[in-house]
Amino acid sequence: MNMNDKHGLGEREFIGRRGGDTVTLVDGSVIAAVPEAKRSAEAARGELQFDFLNDAAVLDLLRMRHLDEEEMFQAGFVHGVPLAVVGFGAALYWGGVAQYWEAATPRAVYLAVAAVVVGTQALFFVRSAMRHWRDPVRQNLRARARRYREIVHIARRGGADIPAHYPHYGPYPFAANFHPEVDEYGRSEIEGSDDR
Repeated sequence: MNMNDKHGLGEREFIGRRGGDTVTLVDGSVIAAVPEAKRSAEAARGELQFDFLNDAAVLDLLRMRHLDEEEMFQAGFVHGVPLAVVGFGAALYWGGVAQYWEAATPRAVYLAVAAVVVGTQALFFVRSAMRHWRDPVRQNLRARARRYREIVHIARRGGADIPAHYPHYGPYPFAANFHPEVDEYGRSEIEGSDDR
C-alpha cells in the first residue's frame, strides 16, 4: 500500500511524527533564501550525499523517516509488551506464591523456567531493537533527517517563514550515523523489513 493512500497525504504532505498531524513541506527556496542555511545545506550535501534543497527528495526522506519510526515502534510493541507482561507475571507469581513453597526444588525449577522464558523474551526484544537501530540504511535515513531539521532551524533563526516546530519531530540523538559505503536508502529496505 502506498503511504499516500494509507495516510491520505496530499502531494506535498508528510506526517511529522508517529500519530501526528500531516505537515506541508516547506519549499527548499524558502530555506535557501537564508544564506547561512543555504551554506549549511550545501555543506551537508557533500557530507551526507543528499540534496537538502530538493523538495521531492526531502519529501521522500521525511515520509521514509515516518515509516522508519512507525516500524521501530511496532517492533518494540510486538516484543516489548510480551516481555513486560511475562516479566511482571513471573515476578508477581514468585512474590505471591512460589517463594513460599516449602520444598526448595520446585522453587529452583520455577526460577529456572521463569529465567528461560523471560530471557527468551528479552532476547527477541533486543534482537528486534538491534535490527532497527543498527541497520546502516536506516541510520543513513535518520542522519539525513536529523541534518534537515538542523538546516531548517538555521533558516528559521535567520528569518525564514517556517512554522514553529517544523518538521515536527525531534532529533535522533543516537543510531543516526552516516555510512557513505551504503547504497541510497530505498522504500524496499524500509517497508520490506518485517521482524514480526
